[in-house]
Amino acid sequence: MKQLLRVFFSFLAVLTSLGVYFTNRIMYIQKKEDALIIQREKKAGRLNPLRFKHLPKREVFIDSPFGYLLKSIVVEPHQTKRYVIISHGVTENKMNSVKYMNLFLERGFNVVIYDHCRHGESGGKTTSYGYFEKYDLKAIVDWLKADQGSDLFLGIHGESMGASTMLMYAGMLEDGANFYIADCPFSDFRDQLSKILKTEMKLPAKPFLPLAELFLQIREKYSLRDLSPITVIENIHNPILFIHSEKDDYILPAMTKALYEKKKGPKKLYIARNGGHAQSLNENKADYEKVIDQFLEEYVFPVNYLR
Repeated sequence: MKQLLRVFFSFLAVLTSLGVYFTNRIMYIQKKEDALIIQREKKAGRLNPLRFKHLPKREVFIDSPFGYLLKSIVVEPHQTKRYVIISHGVTENKMNSVKYMNLFLERGFNVVIYDHCRHGESGGKTTSYGYFEKYDLKAIVDWLKADQGSDLFLGIHGESMGASTMLMYAGMLEDGANFYIADCPFSDFRDQLSKILKTEMKLPAKPFLPLAELFLQIREKYSLRDLSPITVIENIHNPILFIHSEKDDYILPAMTKALYEKKKGPKKLYIARNGGHAQSLNENKADYEKVIDQFLEEYVFPVNYLR
């Protein structure tokens, strides 16, 4: 009997160690250093520090419903109530959003860039791939609507995890923007994590995925099944532009195609020919901008769209 108990508790200890290990990998994913992101964007010519410094802007800390602060920069060179919020990807920060910010500034929008929880200058202890982040995005939207008034015209652009966060915000909480642009989102995080286990860690999805899910529920009070934009995409009625690179081998373009197929109402799909994950703008700039303009002209400002 004592031998059986020792075996049982040893097995339980191994399971606990594995559960903690896998959930730590999820919750505390290694981020890129803020200085390296700035250096990378400067070197690529996507960030001009002098131009950025002189843009009319406000730095704002917005309250998250979870008790930390979200660092936001509101860039406002235009006398307009047209705004776009940029939602960056995991391991990045708001300075990665500057390239998208520039695109919308050129088209007459003011822009809000911000750091997700646990990224950049925002608070928060863990990353949840859209579960808590969607509520933070709602806090950003609510703050901007209170700041600008009821005649605000709003778009949201998201990259990677930021795109999935945006879709979950719109599909689960409120269809609160006039249009959305989803660049390389995952359609279901459980499927994405299963792929990462197989391709990067050389592990089968079973039993490791259920184990990670169990410990995530215990530690963070949400399930991997809660991170599924494709289950809520039909709740989004406003226009969505879906973007993905056909060469993306991290989040496969099939995920975006599935989201596009399931979305009802106004929508557009652009599969970029060049670049890997989250590189569609960087490697296809002219085509990316052309598709943005077509989308805005067709679905957002169908008459007399002005840059």
